[in-house]
Amino acid sequence: MTAGRRFAPGDVVVRREILRGEVWFAVPTVCVADSPDLLALYLPAGAEFGFPERGAFPCGRHPWQVAGRREWRGHGKLMLHRPGEAHSVDVFWAGPPGREFAGWYFNLQDPPRRTPIGVDTLDHELDLWWAAGAERYEFKDVELLDQRLAEGRYPGMGEAIRAEGDRIAALLDAGERWWDPAWARWRPDPAWPVPRLPAGWDTVPC
Repeated sequence: MTAGRRFAPGDVVVRREILRGEVWFAVPTVCVADSPDLLALYLPAGAEFGFPERGAFPCGRHPWQVAGRREWRGHGKLMLHRPGEAHSVDVFWAGPPGREFAGWYFNLQDPPRRTPIGVDTLDHELDLWWAAGAERYEFKDVELLDQRLAEGRYPGMGEAIRAEGDRIAALLDAGERWWDPAWARWRPDPAWPVPRLPAGWDTVPC
C-alpha cells in the first residue's frame, strides 16, 4: 500500500475504484485498524454508493449504477488488506435471525493506494469464496472476468489477475491462513454512525 497518512479507528475512509485514470465508484467505510501490516475497513449496511456525474467512462457506467443499487445492504462486511497485495480478505456475516459468520471472500483488486480521504483501488471481478463449514473454496465470476477483459476493462492485466487467483488457491490448498480467523467473531462498535461520502470525494486526485 502506498505511503500516506494513517487512519484512526472510527475514521471515515473513502474506498474509490479508479478505472482508466478516473473515479468510477466510491463508498465510505469505517477504519477498524490501520498498522504497517494491516488495514481493516468495515462497510456497514446503509453506506451510500457514489457514482461520478462527469467522466469519459470508456468501459461504461459502473454495473451497480446501471442496476440501480444505491447503498450496501446486509450485515456489512469487513475488508482486510495487507500492504502491496492484489486482494483483500473479506469477512461476511448472514442473518436474520442473528448475525452468523458466513465465510471468507478473497476479493481480487488493485493493491490499495492511499489518498487524503481514503484508498483507491479497482475490483478485478475474479474472486474466491470459502463458505463457513465448507470443505473447500470455490472460484467466482471466471466467465465474467473473460467478458470484462474482452470489453477492455483490464488491458494487459488478464494473466496477472488469473495468476493472483491461482496463487491464493495454492496457498489455501497448502493450508496457509494469512489472516486472523478471530476476525470471524468481530463486531462493529454500535456507536459508529453510518458513514457518508465527504464533499468533493470525486475530485480528489487519483
